[in-house]
Amino acid sequence: MLHVIKQYAKRITGEVDDALSYEDIEKLIEIPKHEKQGDLAFPCFVLAKKWRKPPQEIAKGLSEKLTDSLFSKIVAVGPYVNAFLHKETVVKYVLEQIIQNGKNYGSWSFGNSKNVVVDFSSPNIAKPFSMGHLRSTVIGNSLAHIAEKCGYKTIRINHLGDWGTQFGKLMVAYKLWGNEQQVKQNPIKELLALYVRFHAEAEKDARLEEEARMWFKKLEDGDEEAYQLWLWFREESLQEFTKIYDLLSVRFDSYHGEAFYNDKMNETVKKLIDLKLLEQSDGAQIVNLKEFNLPPCLIQKSDGATLYATRDLTAAIYRYHHYHFDKAFYIVGQEQSLHFQQVIHVLEKMNYPWAKNISHIPFGFILKDGKKMSTRKGKVVLLEKVIEEAIQLAQKNIEEKNPNLTMKEEVAKMVGVGAIIFHDLKHEKQNNIEFSLGDMLKFEGNTGPYVQYTHARACSILRKAGQLELAKDLTGKIEEESWMIVKQLMLFPSVIEKSFQQHEPSEISKYLIQLSQDFNKYYAHIKILHNDHCLTTRLALVKATTIVLEEGLRLLGIQAPKQM
Repeated sequence: MLHVIKQYAKRITGEVDDALSYEDIEKLIEIPKHEKQGDLAFPCFVLAKKWRKPPQEIAKGLSEKLTDSLFSKIVAVGPYVNAFLHKETVVKYVLEQIIQNGKNYGSWSFGNSKNVVVDFSSPNIAKPFSMGHLRSTVIGNSLAHIAEKCGYKTIRINHLGDWGTQFGKLMVAYKLWGNEQQVKQNPIKELLALYVRFHAEAEKDARLEEEARMWFKKLEDGDEEAYQLWLWFREESLQEFTKIYDLLSVRFDSYHGEAFYNDKMNETVKKLIDLKLLEQSDGAQIVNLKEFNLPPCLIQKSDGATLYATRDLTAAIYRYHHYHFDKAFYIVGQEQSLHFQQVIHVLEKMNYPWAKNISHIPFGFILKDGKKMSTRKGKVVLLEKVIEEAIQLAQKNIEEKNPNLTMKEEVAKMVGVGAIIFHDLKHEKQNNIEFSLGDMLKFEGNTGPYVQYTHARACSILRKAGQLELAKDLTGKIEEESWMIVKQLMLFPSVIEKSFQQHEPSEISKYLIQLSQDFNKYYAHIKILHNDHCLTTRLALVKATTIVLEEGLRLLGIQAPKQM
């Protein structure tokens, strides 16, 4: 669709005598809601203001001048100039483009190989990887894929929560109630139980909170026992997290967490002092942000301790100098929006021009019974358990529907994991999602397995057809029922661009559902393998559909099995 929009814009530009630029015309072109109105429409209201003529008159005049081999007719419909695509020409062009480009179809080059830093997932050490961590992980992973599709190089950073007073709490809990052997056997489960018990006991005995602060201070001061406990908790947690990331096919280039910046924050504070940006407030050091209508950004507590803002300022400076990023994405929950506004504005006041290229990409919660999940209270749903159950259910479905399928376990993993990821990414990122294992694992409707099954069905048709040189000798002649699929296939590049610009993977999810629905309607009405003069074009359409479905799923972080 992008190609024909550009072609249409080019033709109109040549007829309006510089009244509007090509870029302005391209932005104005619309896709009519009803197919009977045409495939593209150009509204003449802006020209009417410039030329002081009725838009209907301008539309009529333009429609009589415009011609192009891509369009079968161009007509005036009130104030609009509507173009109808020449279907055979477009079908041939689109299918050839997709088959020749393969998985590269829909790629962009506007990234120009510049670096994009993507900060995502970032679970807390010594706590379980719960469903609450899923959103940042899958949204960030998908946005990294989409950025690469647009020509960027990505640096994927897992900013681990591996520092803070919670480690003092864990140390106290472990010293009081922990069992070394039990922790070694099942580290995350035991550490979570200790963490939950600490908070329950601390409600009855306030001295525990003070003891926890003391242990964290020992850790900050380099106490050997505290440091070894912290290191043990971190290493055990990373091993557990890696299992989850492997199941989700998520990778990282850096695991530098909060602790990595401990020896780098003094330099950040020094620069703030040198720039005279720090002010004292009740003994603490702040940066005033009144000019941005924001509360002050707290840099140091009265006891000299640093905070999240100090750490994130330091991390941003380190990342820019280390990676020279063109853009930096922070995939962090919407409750941190104020924090990131403050951090970005402080960086601007520190005279870092690249601060404007930092984007906080917020998202809603996964809720349980309408409430946010809480590790502190033990109200969590473990992601690993959900994945295991999803894979088991997928395998059960495969056993029932296709017992002779080879590689059942591998396919079940693709389908089960895909169901979980798609269930998240089909929602707009800022919406909250109610956790429901039943909805997540449905294998029909607007789900990942539905899209995967459509891909597998199309692959099955191609296997039955045997080997054909699909991109050669295409006439473009094909049944009317195929037209909606071709139009959807044309949209793929523009959907990718939109999903990148809006930081919204759900644009791709919604697109894949629509393409799957269009293809399944086509499959229900047309005998695809009927040997007539349209066979080669029909098979090219099927092949193009498999390419786009597989690539679209890949951009979401989901695999596309060829059989199900």
